Parts: sequence; structure tokens; C-alpha cells
Amino acid sequence: MKGSGGGSGGSGSDDDTGPDAQCPDVHFQPTQVTPSIALLIDRSGSMSTDLAGTSTSRYQAIHDALVGPSGVVEQLQGKVYFGASLFTDDTPCPTLYTKPRALNNFAAIKTLIESQSPNGDTPTPPSIDKVVADFAANPPPMGSPPIIVLATDGLPNGCNSSDDTSAQSVASAQAAYAAGIKLFILGIAGVNDTFLQNMANAGVGVQPGQPNAAYYTANSPAQLAMAFQQIIGGALSCDLAVNGTIDPSQAASGTVTLDGMPLSYGTDWTVTNNGMTITLIGSACTTLENTPNPVVDATFPCGTVIL
Repeated sequence: MKGSGGGSGGSGSDDDTGPDAQCPDVHFQPTQVTPSIALLIDRSGSMSTDLAGTSTSRYQAIHDALVGPSGVVEQLQGKVYFGASLFTDDTPCPTLYTKPRALNNFAAIKTLIESQSPNGDTPTPPSIDKVVADFAANPPPMGSPPIIVLATDGLPNGCNSSDDTSAQSVASAQAAYAAGIKLFILGIAGVNDTFLQNMANAGVGVQPGQPNAAYYTANSPAQLAMAFQQIIGGALSCDLAVNGTIDPSQAASGTVTLDGMPLSYGTDWTVTNNGMTITLIGSACTTLENTPNPVVDATFPCGTVIL
């Protein structure tokens, strides 16, 4: 963080050698956190089945929700490092057809999805493991939280096996979380609720006795598009990285603006992560999420920020 401008008050003398002369206010622009999201998409044979009451296959509905007109990847590609992997039991199993994570990755992901068609089984556990390994081999940019969004239409099985591998899938989601990668699951067309709940809890580290995590379901193209919007929109946090540390006990003395509009401490913004993050809340968060190129500006008095 670079301090700039503005003294914080005089010491009563006419010279610039008093104790406050070396203590300017700190002015900076916090940086919006940009998540790294790996879309892990079931490409098994059942994805060719039409959604109930429609002539749209599950796979086509995935395509439309992500890379169709007004799809979520096109809308948010400038705010998310998107990558995508399509998984099935092609040899060698699992085969992941992948486009690496990047900003402005809409065209590559659209080409990937359109280049494949549903076939085979659903080897979910080793596919999750491969995405986790890819995050380890190709880490996100510093400060970018890694996330897997798994979209599937059935219970998982193993490579060359029809056995239910739900327990192994949960273990893979737990391993992803232990590696620092959150996993969110979207069940398409009536996936078993117990499996979805167990995966959702494992993916965000919910422990026994804690409230269940959210999972997502979709039985129509519109519901599918909405579910992706909810999952990925929620990952676009209103956390703003600070290159320094704000003293939480003095945070209320700061001034924060969004596109020039003053925000109120406690109502519109607060300090989290032990002073390393400014978090917009309420309507300010909504405005931040819906603004193409938002500018957040912050000024704190002398002594409030540790550089």
C-alpha cells in the first residue's frame, strides 16, 4: 500500500518537525478480490437426456447457462479467472477436457463445451482430484480464492465400474477443502438430496453439528441459469484486499467511497480478516457486484493503518 497526500494535523508549532509531521493520512484504493473458478461439468451419457417438459438436453442447458447469450461466463469473465473441465470415463479414466483458468476466457470455454457431447459414465471422485491437482500445479494469482463448481446429473461411479462412489466423492470434496479449495455442487434433474447435502457440507468444511451448507438444484433451463448465477455471483465477494493492516478498533475513523459516493461504516462497509480486508455489505455490496468497473477509495488517519 502506498501512502499519499495530506498531513493529519499540526503539533502547535510553526515548523514541520513535530511528531505528526512524519505521520500522514493513508490514502489507497482497495482491490476487489477476483476468484479463480474451475467449472467441473459432467459429460456422461445421461447428460443427453432432455430436461422434463422441454426439448433441451441437460448438456445443452449447461451450455446455454454458461456460454449462451447472456450466459454467466460471458457476463463475469472480466471479474473471474474462469476455467472449465468436462469429465467422463473415456480412456484413460478419468479424461478431463480442459481449458485453463484465465480472465476473459469466454471464447475458449464456449469452444470447449461445443466441441464435446455426452458419453460414458460419471467418475466424479478422481475428476475432483485432478482439478485439485491442477490448482496445486497451476496456483491462482495471489489473493484469488480457488473454487470448484461441480455440475452433475447423477450419482457418481468409478472408472470402469457402475458402483456408487458417493462416499469417495465426499472424501474428494473434503480433500479439496483441506487443500484450501472450496467446492460447490449443482445437481441437475433430481440428483439424490442426501448426496448433494453431503457434498455441499464437505466442500466448505461443515463439521458435525454445524448448520448445513447450501446446495443447488435445477430441473429446467431457467433454474439451471439461476443456479449458476447464484453460485458464481456469491463467489464474487465484496471483500477488498488491503496491502497492509487496518487497526479494527480504529476502522470507523476511515472514509470509504464507492464511485465517489461516501459509504457508512457498519452499514455499508466493515473491516474483516484481522484488518487485512475491507468488506462492503448490504446495498453497497450489491452495487459493487453490479457495477462493471467500480472504484473504491479509502482514506484512514495516521496510525490506523500499518504499512
